[in-house]
Amino acid sequence: MRNWLNKRREYTRSAPPETESGVAQTDGVFTKCDGCGEAIYEKDLRARFNVCPHCEHHYPLPATDRIRLLTDAGTFRERDHGLVTDDPLNFEGYAERLQKARKKSGLNDAVVSGMGEIGGHCVALAALDFRFIGGSMGSVVGEKVARTVELAASEDLPLVIVSASGGARMFEGIYSLMQLAKTSVALSRFNDMRRPYISVLTDPTFGGVTASFATAADVVIAEPGARVGFAGARVIEQTTKERLPEGFQTAEFQRAHGMVDRIVHRLALKGDLERALGFLS
Repeated sequence: MRNWLNKRREYTRSAPPETESGVAQTDGVFTKCDGCGEAIYEKDLRARFNVCPHCEHHYPLPATDRIRLLTDAGTFRERDHGLVTDDPLNFEGYAERLQKARKKSGLNDAVVSGMGEIGGHCVALAALDFRFIGGSMGSVVGEKVARTVELAASEDLPLVIVSASGGARMFEGIYSLMQLAKTSVALSRFNDMRRPYISVLTDPTFGGVTASFATAADVVIAEPGARVGFAGARVIEQTTKERLPEGFQTAEFQRAHGMVDRIVHRLALKGDLERALGFLS
């Protein structure tokens, strides 16, 4: 039985094909958990928003499912759906990467944004999607995040952003790096209005996203086991020539060192946001 399951691979971050819920599916009805190795009925995994029922391992979750999990049913209204990048540097192979990412995810770019309600609290909301070129922040992602911040400011709403990203999008060069400044300036103006901003960090959140909007919040929440940082652990070890501590860059490590305020299980996240919004609003 174990050998048979090992051959029926499994849910990994890179293994296609994916369903609309983001769960990589085999030709059968079971998948093997990357966390505990137990067999999971795929329908159960999708019903729990990609959380293993045995060990509670959190798999990546598509932005559309993330929004469905967090918002009250029927309240979310997407904005800026039509924004698409035009490959500003004519980077070799980038157009093909974009085409594949759009086909794989069903999105125009790596973020979905708009307005919705969480426990009756109307919020401006943006959620990044790691399936789209690693959730990397190019000009469209930066623009949509900045517009979401500006929407929260103009409508006097709380702001919630869910991050899942490898960082800046190298295919867009300086255009990508400019998004760090754009989103940071938008948040600085929003902070002057003294409205709450809650950031949710999921696995992984790295690079320019971490260095700009993902950690500049009133409350920073992370999912269990999420990897959070700037550069990757291997790069840091090679640069410093030092052995890193056990669990370095996990959400638990970052909470112990003051970068994360709370660690919240995915299935409890909506309720936690409801309480936070009620308190901060």
